[in-house]
Amino acid sequence: MAKEHYFDISAKLDMMEMKNAIVMAQKEVATRFDFKGVVANIDLNEKAKVLTLSSSSEQKIDALKDILISKLIKRNIASKSLEELKTEGISGGNIKVIYKIVDSIEKDEAKQIVKAIKAMKLKVTPSIQGDEVRVSGKKIDDLQAVMKEVKKLDLKAPLVFGNFK
Repeated sequence: MAKEHYFDISAKLDMMEMKNAIVMAQKEVATRFDFKGVVANIDLNEKAKVLTLSSSSEQKIDALKDILISKLIKRNIASKSLEELKTEGISGGNIKVIYKIVDSIEKDEAKQIVKAIKAMKLKVTPSIQGDEVRVSGKKIDDLQAVMKEVKKLDLKAPLVFGNFK
């Protein structure tokens, strides 16, 4: 009798790696010549899952974001995990950009994943379990084909494949 194999699709984010990337970005900003004497802050509110960048101009904000994203990528965190919410002016003519940290799959995206898997017509069973999608099947090759297909989908959430058994 064949054993049932499965894996989970989620958007879990390693917050420790996120914090490490932010610290490394702050260190780089502190040593860069173009940021000397300029307001340049990167603040993480872990409970609210919000990241705030503030600086004196749009160009400095863009440079801050580039530095941060490069540090995130080095720590294997997708740049899709930051979703821009709003840009606003703050005191002293400075600008603040607020990003939401995306670390879960929304219901609509989960349904889209399940629909795409069912359209493949393989002998696998996708099921939504909270903010994860579990895919089970008898053949490992089918599950790997599903992974390959799901990676092609254009979703907001950065997908993580785990718990492969």
